[in-house]
Amino acid sequence: MRSEVRRQVRAQELSRVSGGRRLEKGSSGESGAGSLLLSAYAALAGRGAHLFGDLLEGQALRQWEHYPQDDATDASGGYQWFYHSHSPEDRQETAEHGHIHLFARRPLWGRRLRSRAEKEFSQLCGLPRANPNTRHLLAIGFDAKGVPMSLFTVNSWVTGDLMLSGDLTLEVLASMRLDTGHPEIDTVIESTVHLCMPEISELMRARDRALAAHAGPDRLEDRSRERLSQIRIDLDTKLEGVA
Repeated sequence: MRSEVRRQVRAQELSRVSGGRRLEKGSSGESGAGSLLLSAYAALAGRGAHLFGDLLEGQALRQWEHYPQDDATDASGGYQWFYHSHSPEDRQETAEHGHIHLFARRPLWGRRLRSRAEKEFSQLCGLPRANPNTRHLLAIGFDAKGVPMSLFTVNSWVTGDLMLSGDLTLEVLASMRLDTGHPEIDTVIESTVHLCMPEISELMRARDRALAAHAGPDRLEDRSRERLSQIRIDLDTKLEGVA
């Protein structure tokens, strides 16, 4: 990334920035995540491709559509995501091209709902009656060049499921390894999350403060509260910090 990634420069320039490394999944720590991120954008630049080009199949992004239509599900069955865009008048971020909603599926958290922390969080949320098979973890906003620009959380009515406590959300995200058949998007999601864990921790605290501040029992269905918390991110600065 850095300014080179934002301008989608030649692959050899990105290769030089990342020291020519092409790391495999499993590289640990922020340095490994940064190298994987650079490698993903280097591969795209080498093909003259956009991060979401294959997903959109060469067509213009259609507002409110899910990409892929049935969502992308990890081979392990633990994670799920989709990409979409709101109408321009509905966007809080005018520079946002679209965003990814990232979910955890039941195998990752089903037994954990009995824990004290999850019971307390459920009470904070107003003891919802439904128990859907997914839990929304966070959303990642992207600019028109396909570079992550923000992280945010949304109220449960937006995605039609529920949330996990902040601690369990961080735990599930920290151990995330994606394999949905969209390797470069998976790498960008995974690497961005691993690079931005401190920001995500603050995002979860802000989300819970917003939930706690809601006086009524219908806080998860309040249409006036769509985004519960949001943080802008600068991956250039993050990468400089781990270089």
